Amino acid sequence: MDIGGTFTDVFVDDGSGSIRTAKVPTQKNPIDGVLMGMEAADVDWRDVALFSHGTTIATNALITRRFPRIAVVTTEGFRDVIEIRRGNRDDLWDTYKEMAPPYVARRHRLTVSERVDYSGNVVTPLDEDQARDVARILRRRQVEAVAVCLVNSFANPANEVRLAEILTEELPGVSITTSSDVLPEIFEYERFSTTVANAALAPIIQPYASTLEGRLSDAGYDGDVLLLHSGGGVMTPSMAERFGARLAASGIAAGAIASRHIARMCGFENSIGFDMGGTSTDVSLTDRGVLNTTTNWYVEYGYPICFPSIEVLTIGAGGGSIAWLDDGGALRNGPQSAGSDPGPACYGGGDQIPTNTDANLVLGIIGDELVGGGMKLDRSASVAALTRLGEPLGMDVEETAQAVLRVANSNMADAIRLISIRRGHDPRDFALVGFGGAGPLHAADLARNLGIPAVIVPPHPGVTSAMGCMLVDIQHDLTRMYLSPVDDVDAAEVATAFRELEEEGRARLAAEKVDPEDMVFQWFIDMRYAGQWRAIAVEVDRPFDVLAPVVERFHVEHGREHNYSSTDAPVEIYRLSVRAIGVTPKPDLAPATLKDPAECRPEPVAHRQVLFVDETEAVRTAIYNRSDLEPGTVLDGPCIIGQLDSTTAVPPGTRARVDEWHNLQITLTRPTA
Repeated sequence: MDIGGTFTDVFVDDGSGSIRTAKVPTQKNPIDGVLMGMEAADVDWRDVALFSHGTTIATNALITRRFPRIAVVTTEGFRDVIEIRRGNRDDLWDTYKEMAPPYVARRHRLTVSERVDYSGNVVTPLDEDQARDVARILRRRQVEAVAVCLVNSFANPANEVRLAEILTEELPGVSITTSSDVLPEIFEYERFSTTVANAALAPIIQPYASTLEGRLSDAGYDGDVLLLHSGGGVMTPSMAERFGARLAASGIAAGAIASRHIARMCGFENSIGFDMGGTSTDVSLTDRGVLNTTTNWYVEYGYPICFPSIEVLTIGAGGGSIAWLDDGGALRNGPQSAGSDPGPACYGGGDQIPTNTDANLVLGIIGDELVGGGMKLDRSASVAALTRLGEPLGMDVEETAQAVLRVANSNMADAIRLISIRRGHDPRDFALVGFGGAGPLHAADLARNLGIPAVIVPPHPGVTSAMGCMLVDIQHDLTRMYLSPVDDVDAAEVATAFRELEEEGRARLAAEKVDPEDMVFQWFIDMRYAGQWRAIAVEVDRPFDVLAPVVERFHVEHGREHNYSSTDAPVEIYRLSVRAIGVTPKPDLAPATLKDPAECRPEPVAHRQVLFVDETEAVRTAIYNRSDLEPGTVLDGPCIIGQLDSTTAVPPGTRARVDEWHNLQITLTRPTA
């Protein structure tokens, strides 16, 4: 399941290769939506072998700041680290825009006397009497969680561990989080920020996870409850309570995982995930079968979360994105959204706001019904809204609608360029996986604009993120700082450090009841040229006894990502990391038998005039039900393929084919502009 802000999506593999899906409104208590979703999918909990889900509970808590009272205890002189930040802004030129305040108010950020130096030597022991005084203050203030963030604790956590022990003794029932446990890495601000976010979420995740486990157990489910985290793996509730900040951005990671899986099924190791919904678009990239990841991301700018996360670029472009004119009279699109209330003008909400959905309706790309006829659209309202928008531009309603979609497509194409070309990837070497409620409408146009040769639309575009939750393993990422020039490194010492991290990962997987034969461990060294700020993670082959091949691989990766490398420049190690994986069961989907295209001649359910975005005249276009298309079916554009949760546009100059996995594969049949 994927529990989103609007809908809870369900994807069920019944064990025979058959798939069931359902979509229900997300409830105020998301656990109610989980139970409603299974009822809608007609599944008995007693028959379920594995339940995995993504949730927005952590993301929403950070966005709305609706979390219990929390406190920070840090070294004297470092009380304001999380408020000073890096001194940068999300908009460099807007000097009047105020940064959001820290998650912890200054009066709840207390200090103790202690000091560890950069190399881990204890310069000043922890003042335990002062620590107990701090605990008494926090008890009076009735805090529910404490983030313990001491300077240089990544090098030696002794003072931090002792302080946590004292706080645990003095504050029974209060969640205590230490930075040396959450993120034992250099850079105080990033470590403190991640620890504070983790501490803030612990009192929220714990009751959610335990209540979910209890209610599913009452319903008859006796397996593990798995929660998807941003790194592309899942955790059990016990680990989610300990590392709650990893659940932020849970849902968008699921879509990226699913897009990679779908592309690989179709034979594409390189793919770009394009998830377009009602409000936003999420873009991810898979290179040679590996999803791009990042270790510096945020829910709210200025407060980074530095757990490894699948890199997903989100922009404000969706079906409900509003078209508007700026002060200079130029046409813009988004990031503002009409949402579901009042919604696009065609929803009849009364506000007559022109959106991408209205433009698609006026051009005939979508019909006057959505959700299988469950929602009627008012075309006349869309015409009126777009007419008003186009008058200052001297455009008629159809020209305005095309312009609205061109601007929207341009915004989304820019997002794809940022995650591909800016990272050293040529989008022409990738397939585009279009999903979400609106992704299949725009995917072919984007592919043509970017020169992408193939588009893949999965069988159930609207619940693809829920599918992603079923394709992941239990995963933990463990790190250790190791700052050293490679010429000074003892490979045996590095191997010992890796084995120690691996044992910690093995202990975590064992605590989550993973069988030893299902455990997999991957080793990585983060490397950089001496003097650089950013490092590149390079996977290490096993057995590891010499560093030279890793350095060679680093030069290659640096050249690919930054378009240059210098084999003569000194290289240094920044960090060691181990990925501990507990393999979980996956759906075993069997391919269908492909029919001869000549035997597959589906009948259109209707025809209508459609003016596609890059065309000059409307054309009579066949409308098909996707459920009528058998594997092997080939349809030349223009045509429209509809289904309950999405509509796929196949514009002129393209061809759609249904493959053995029931995906639609769309290819270009005429050159791009």
